[in-house]
Amino acid sequence: MTDVSRAAAALRAGELVAFPTETVYGLGADASNPAAVARIFAAKGRPADHPLIVHLPDASHLARWAVEIPESAHRITAAFWPGPLTLILKRHSAVIDAITGGQDTVGLRVPNHPLALQLLREFGGGVAAPSANRFGHVSPTTAAHVRDEFGAAVGIVLDGGPSDVGIESTILDLSSAVPRILRPGMLDAATLASVLGELPRPGGNVEAPRVSGSLESHYAPTTPLRLVADVELDTALREALGRGLSVVVLAPGATAAGNPKLFWQVSSTDPAQYAHDLYANLRRFDELRRDLILIAAPPAGEAWCAVADRLRRAAAGAK
Repeated sequence: MTDVSRAAAALRAGELVAFPTETVYGLGADASNPAAVARIFAAKGRPADHPLIVHLPDASHLARWAVEIPESAHRITAAFWPGPLTLILKRHSAVIDAITGGQDTVGLRVPNHPLALQLLREFGGGVAAPSANRFGHVSPTTAAHVRDEFGAAVGIVLDGGPSDVGIESTILDLSSAVPRILRPGMLDAATLASVLGELPRPGGNVEAPRVSGSLESHYAPTTPLRLVADVELDTALREALGRGLSVVVLAPGATAAGNPKLFWQVSSTDPAQYAHDLYANLRRFDELRRDLILIAAPPAGEAWCAVADRLRRAAAGAK
């Protein structure tokens, strides 16, 4: 029996399986099994009203999970699935409340990773899979990150190498007449608009569905983290070192070496590469056991929107 066959059998038996996607590693359970889904919440320490994303083998499974599917959803899935895009649609009556957080909508996606697709096809159904980490912590982008997070608590971890994208999927709400991006990702609004025929609106409002990764504090390392404007970085660093703190800096460009209390990581100036490296960097910074992480805020602009979102939430959670 192959590793994927064992993982599919474990899902059928109601067990948890960690598996790679192109965004981050997911902690999966049979999305139709309430007891199995409950194990996700227990393992992660996830709030019960925080909805999960269901991963599908392909777009032909949409009608098993959603109703009132707009024509725009079919155009979007044809263009971007498999890929780093989650759609919010009206839920099918068969979808269990634990998946949706009690809402009338459900999040669905088809991941673009060969091992994930092989697992989903062999399993033959939907797999609920938030990121494979404790709730609020930094998401994992390698199998080693998952094992570090959960140890023996997750028996099967499929190793598909480092995640290509490195941050979570874009979440696009098509459950109402106005398309909205409820969580930015590396698939941006302009690219979606090229298929939608209109620019999706940013963010949500009080009527918008709750979605994964939308809390103010999320994706956080255990080390305190401050996000500062690039022009204020030198001042913030001098102040921290002057107080005797040991500091990690993530910023473009290098600095003079020689201070044992300073670790400087040069960040990429390419948003896709920055996103790919982000969570691995945050996990490594925690391993350094310094007093403070200082990160230079990324540039403004649509290309950096998803990175800026993750950094803002990480800073809110690491105080």
